[in-house]
Amino acid sequence: MGCGMGKAAASLGKKREREHISVPAATAMRAALLIQRWYRQYVARLEMRRRCTWNIFQSIEYAGEQDQIKLYNFFGYLMEHFTPASSERSLISHIFRENDVVHDTEWERYFCYKSIEVSHGYHGPHLTFPMTFCEASKLVEAFKHKQLLHSRYVLQLLGEAWKLLRILPNINHVSTCHSKEITICGDLHGQLEDLLLVFYKNGLPSSEKPYVFNGDFVDRGKSSMEILLILFAFLLVYPNGVHLNRGNHEDHIVNLRYGFTKEVLGKYRVHGKKILKLLQKMFSWLPLATVIDGKVLVVHGGISDTTDLNVIARMERHKYVSALRPPKSSRRSAGGNRRAPCCTEGGEERNHHGTGARAPAPGPGSRHAAQRRSLHSGSAVEEELRQRRQQAGLSQSLQELRRLVSSSSSSDEDDDDADDDGGSDPQPRTPERDEWKQMVDLLWSDPMAQDGCQPNQVRGGGCYWGPDVTEEVLGRHHLQLLIRSHECKQDGYEFCHNRRVLTLFSASNYYEVGSNRGAYVRMGPDLVPHFIQYQSSQTCRTLTLRQSIGRTERSALCALREQLFAHKSDLLGAFQHYDPDNTGVISLKHWASAMEGVLKLGLPWRVLRSQLGTSTQDGMLDYREWIQDLVFSEPKHELSNASILETMYRNHSNLETIFRIIDTDHSGSLSFEEFRQTWKLLSAHLKTEVDDDAIADLALSIDFNKDGSIDINEFMEAFRLVALAVPS
Repeated sequence: MGCGMGKAAASLGKKREREHISVPAATAMRAALLIQRWYRQYVARLEMRRRCTWNIFQSIEYAGEQDQIKLYNFFGYLMEHFTPASSERSLISHIFRENDVVHDTEWERYFCYKSIEVSHGYHGPHLTFPMTFCEASKLVEAFKHKQLLHSRYVLQLLGEAWKLLRILPNINHVSTCHSKEITICGDLHGQLEDLLLVFYKNGLPSSEKPYVFNGDFVDRGKSSMEILLILFAFLLVYPNGVHLNRGNHEDHIVNLRYGFTKEVLGKYRVHGKKILKLLQKMFSWLPLATVIDGKVLVVHGGISDTTDLNVIARMERHKYVSALRPPKSSRRSAGGNRRAPCCTEGGEERNHHGTGARAPAPGPGSRHAAQRRSLHSGSAVEEELRQRRQQAGLSQSLQELRRLVSSSSSSDEDDDDADDDGGSDPQPRTPERDEWKQMVDLLWSDPMAQDGCQPNQVRGGGCYWGPDVTEEVLGRHHLQLLIRSHECKQDGYEFCHNRRVLTLFSASNYYEVGSNRGAYVRMGPDLVPHFIQYQSSQTCRTLTLRQSIGRTERSALCALREQLFAHKSDLLGAFQHYDPDNTGVISLKHWASAMEGVLKLGLPWRVLRSQLGTSTQDGMLDYREWIQDLVFSEPKHELSNASILETMYRNHSNLETIFRIIDTDHSGSLSFEEFRQTWKLLSAHLKTEVDDDAIADLALSIDFNKDGSIDINEFMEAFRLVALAVPS
């Protein structure tokens, strides 16, 4: 009996103990679920902010590329439709000479380096040729310590690399059987820290450690020249161990806008022009693709439904110095073969166009005088168009003529669409034009999730291709994987199209410190990619996820606010369209529609409303107050015409591109007359009127030393937007 009571008491005690424990356990479970729910919402909000930030950066970047192509198409229109004596045509004709026939031996004489002396005060690296691994590694160490290579060695190294590039095929074929692994790198964009970090982690290039660098070595970053010199040095040492593909930024027209031209001229003031011309030639000789073990295709941009590697392997790639324009047909090329200038013993250029007389030494004075004679003897844009239409027996009004000019950029797109659709094309299809389109697709295209192939209107060049195109092209060429670059990815890489397309991007912190990782790929005989990610900046390694996203978000919003400020007149007009009673307030829906209608960036404006400092009341927004909140510092120069100031802000990059084009001797300065013609070209491109008095007023206000010339860099910096306050 007692024993039974003892067991019952023990059982009751255990039951009470379980009941006592079960209460806090349930509470703990509910607390854990609440914490989990909160954390998921927290991460989801951060992810939404990250995606919005990413969309802002990419939309602004692609809009800039689209503007670049439109501007170049406009220049192409002037070249096609204006008379050779036109002053506007003469200003830009030198950038369209890429298809002229010249002899490489004559260019080699022009790029001579022997007359350039290395002074005793030079403390940078000294190179000897032929290049060795020791010389190349010494160059890496010198650049790591911010040393500058002498222009004599630059021209010598580039000249040797140019000779090698000219014997390489359009498509490099690489095998992994002779080495354990091959390393593939994506875009570097002038970020030397990323290249040095890759070499630190993976080792320097060698026969046992081959590399494929997939284009876009230059632009945007500050060390594009150093990256090129390192890559070309190792190419000379290991021609079978280093493989370079051309990217869309290996193009002298693109370099005018995105910084490489400015970088070279800043680092090599005396011989920069010659270095740029040599690089222009070298870019056209870069191979277009690399095939690994016959199974993996590596190209910079992508493919299209017409991509044929057999056609690409046969084309004369060096004819396409710039991939932005199709080649000239033989019936349109006037002037015959153009001979290259050669370098005399004294380092001067000799003119082969005339009787062999020496050309004057390039300089601001001689160029400005020649340009002034050309400008005053030529016709204005409108007068030239009017005369052309009269000669054709037509009598359109000035407005119609302007519409004709404005259609220049869209006409090329229409021609391409007509080609794709099998319709009529004013420019008949030729093998050269088909080759050019294949090359553009390789350099500029992007993948999309949907099936099909369509023009890439976002970038303005190349196409969007879908999974079905990937399957067809890879299957037709017996390939299993396409590796491409061209797009920044947050993790440095991304698969799509059922893991048959891999995007690889090696420039970390591309948009802002902490915005993205860089990555490279190691691939062995099994052709399975192994990824190595990194971030070159030590700052981002100490930031939390929230801090990193917040920093990148602030930078993106600042860039977006610059766009809004530069378009505030157009935005005000769009807002007033939805406010016929002039109440000063519109609905949030109309605000978002007006924003997209003006900027055309494809952004989620309603999501971004609070981050752009806009407050609403009862779903209505005071747009006048919102525009006043777009605060940026403005230049101290007093201008009588406010519209010209906004035009500068809005077309800052286009204006700098035109400046660089007109500055043919790369002196960094323009005469007042050239400055006026720059604005006339820009106004014709934008279909706007810019008064001569306003241009003169602007020129006088920035001629600080009153010498009758304008420093390009000082001008662009003086009128660059600087944010005063961005809402947190």
